[in-house]
Amino acid sequence: MSRGWLDQQERGSLLAYRVMVWVAFRLGRRVGRALLYPICAYFVVRSQETSRSIQIFLDRALNRRASFQDRFRHYHCFASTLLDRAYLLTQQYHRFTFDIHGAEALLRCLERKQGCILLGSHLGSFEAVRAGALSYREVDLKLLMHADNAAMFNAVVHQLAPSLSQSIITIGSPDSMLRVKECVDQGGVVGILGDRFMKSEKTVTCQFLGKPALFPAGPMLLLSVLKVPVFLFFGLYRGGNRYEVHFELFAEQIEIERQSRERGIQQWTQYYVTRLEYYCRLAPYNWFNFYNYWDETL
Repeated sequence: MSRGWLDQQERGSLLAYRVMVWVAFRLGRRVGRALLYPICAYFVVRSQETSRSIQIFLDRALNRRASFQDRFRHYHCFASTLLDRAYLLTQQYHRFTFDIHGAEALLRCLERKQGCILLGSHLGSFEAVRAGALSYREVDLKLLMHADNAAMFNAVVHQLAPSLSQSIITIGSPDSMLRVKECVDQGGVVGILGDRFMKSEKTVTCQFLGKPALFPAGPMLLLSVLKVPVFLFFGLYRGGNRYEVHFELFAEQIEIERQSRERGIQQWTQYYVTRLEYYCRLAPYNWFNFYNYWDETL
């Protein structure tokens, strides 16, 4: 996996996104969605590096040469979830339809106040997961994330839903692991994304869409220490106002023996990557890692 995402500025300025939020609330979602078409067309044509990265991913996920229409659809899917984020963060859930799949085991955990981990990726919308399955339940939900590399996300959250800012746990902060453990020990839920890593972070090599790629070792190491149930989650945008929210029980507990730690981390990570690959093929336009994941050239 390329480490270039760490140096890549987020597409579009914070000011531009705030203008989009203003349009969404003042002019409505229909007008906001109409504006997405010229915006996405511009980025397909002018953002060559990102378009090449999308091309490489889609060629693999679709098992064919991706077309201009495919790349446009990819941009449009991403832009749609950004627009919808404004409504979801302000709890306007009535605007959307959520099809929930596989949540039974997770709901049982929540009912008995058992802490657990939600393990996801940059595939789809985390806000859709929160809104579709967790918004109507009293649950302490935290998100462990590389906050320094999501400045726009944090700023928008602070603007639209200030209370949610307290739910973000920054990876690498002095008390981050303590806050994660306290949350799950008290019956809460912590969301972790397992498909990106920092420059100094240890990685493992896994087969992803037919070729080796690097994934962070940290999530599996952390989960092996916490000893709590782990659920995969994917909030997939399906066009219009529809989202599919998928959950899978990944493990009741992740056990990694000390004497074979590296092999255990690699095996568990590969299990995660295999399921990630399944959902990438199910909803390829929901892949929101806009950089060269395999360091390939076209």
